[in-house]
Amino acid sequence: MGVLDLFKLDGRVALVTGCRRGIGKAMAVALAEAGADIIGVSRSLEPQGSGVEAAVTALGRKFSAYACDFKARASVKSFLEKVTAEHPVIDILVNNAGTILRKPAAEHPDEYWDEVIETNLNAQWLISREIGRRMVERGSGKIIFTASLLTFQGGITVPGYAASKGAIGQLTKALANEWAGKGVQVNAIAPGYIATDNTTALRADPVRNPAILARIPAGRWGEPDDFKGTIVYLASRASGYVSGEIVVVDGGWMGR
Repeated sequence: MGVLDLFKLDGRVALVTGCRRGIGKAMAVALAEAGADIIGVSRSLEPQGSGVEAAVTALGRKFSAYACDFKARASVKSFLEKVTAEHPVIDILVNNAGTILRKPAAEHPDEYWDEVIETNLNAQWLISREIGRRMVERGSGKIIFTASLLTFQGGITVPGYAASKGAIGQLTKALANEWAGKGVQVNAIAPGYIATDNTTALRADPVRNPAILARIPAGRWGEPDDFKGTIVYLASRASGYVSGEIVVVDGGWMGR
């Protein structure tokens, strides 16, 4: 087998949460470009006619759309019942859906904390447990979480987000420890500062924006397409001996 063949995903089915835009959309399209059919899930994903569906089907791949409110436990459980019934075999799970709510810690309301933890951590755990169980039973599978620089750092005015992403790093390792020997590789990708809807406020901040750019050796904000190569690598046979890792894609921020 040639080295490029290791990255092919022909015949695989990938479920990508938070796929409607930004990093999640780029990941879904990349997996489709590598040959996978896509199950797309977002809170407000259109049943038909979404931009991500158009991009995936233009590549000749199948696309199945689901909507799920990740902050509502009942919605997550209902989604899981439906998707596992309609797609008994899911080879790749990309836990990308997430949210961020900003308020200084002393003023951070319970509602902010609860919504972020439920969306970024609890929903990811439930989805990973249910789909991961089936992967373990089959003896194969790939799970990739979207972590963050705040998996390693504390951030400012985002205590719930930092707590949730720190926990995602540990959940990645916990699942990897249990499942690597059963044919299921669990890893994470930690994005740096990326030009998405979640960073609109930072990029518009006349103080924070230049300070952030000054620390990034690459000298620019990242783009969603910067994750295409990493997601295909972690979803493919090319990463068959990689387990419990958090791959940082940040333009050099963490090395500074």
